[in-house]
Amino acid sequence: MTCVKKILAVLDADRQPQKALNRALHLARISQSHVTFMVSIYDFSYEMTTMLAADERNVMRDSLINDRKVWINDLLEDYNTRDINFDIKVLWHNRPFEAIIETAIEGEYDIIVKATHEREGLAALLFTPTDWHLLRKAPCKVLLVKEHEWPEHGKILAAIHTTGEHDHHRSLNRQVTEAALSFANCLQSEVHLVNAFPGAPITIAAEIPEFDTTNYRETIEENHKIALAEHAMPYHIPPMQQHVLEGLPEQVIPELAEELDAELVVLGTIGRTGFSAALLGNTAEHVIESINCDLLAVKPEGFVSPIKL
Repeated sequence: MTCVKKILAVLDADRQPQKALNRALHLARISQSHVTFMVSIYDFSYEMTTMLAADERNVMRDSLINDRKVWINDLLEDYNTRDINFDIKVLWHNRPFEAIIETAIEGEYDIIVKATHEREGLAALLFTPTDWHLLRKAPCKVLLVKEHEWPEHGKILAAIHTTGEHDHHRSLNRQVTEAALSFANCLQSEVHLVNAFPGAPITIAAEIPEFDTTNYRETIEENHKIALAEHAMPYHIPPMQQHVLEGLPEQVIPELAEELDAELVVLGTIGRTGFSAALLGNTAEHVIESINCDLLAVKPEGFVSPIKL
């Protein structure tokens, strides 16, 4: 069983080291898959050349594209690409996320691999970078790469939402677990499941003095443990690798990932868009800012990207 067949690796023209390139090569080698190294470029001075003839503008654009292709080839000379089946793609596009997603759709890629970088202050709350768009709109899995290495016999943490009563929750749980097991097979790692559950609202104890918060918490926790065990059973994931913890997912998942020294966190992400999404984000975006390992985002079954060719 291979974890991926076609990899789209997004290179970072402005940063070193090339974390996505390293990870894509590793993934391609262990899965014997094809990898495309791509860069999306655009020079806004090109917009200022409307006075030039169309041929002159095309020459300018083609020259920049060729320069970037040379850069990629030079970059790859410093890496071991022996026995790796790869190609190079440089696209001229003023919206990088659209270039990436359109390439992924057209080439029917299984996974997009991209390095992610920390953001600070207001930018972390309001700014909508390429990562944000990929998590919501990419048609395939998205692997956001951070600093942590991928050692053999490591740990992969899959985030499960056991209390979802709808079929799409159960379906997404299956996809997350199966993706984690697939990567574990490639990486010779073990899969851990985590499920977060909410504690008793603080206001209840104040408003209803006789309310037993301890009993409430224990009952909720036990229900989640039973649900997680039922989910884990078909996958033969043992109880010691099932974690039910109190708190919000964006708090619980990073803390457990650090405790386990996980190399990869796998979770489902929804294609929410719009102003509320820009302000609130979703679990995937909160988690990626708090962990030091890679994050693999899995889309719901039947998800269709809003980006069209």
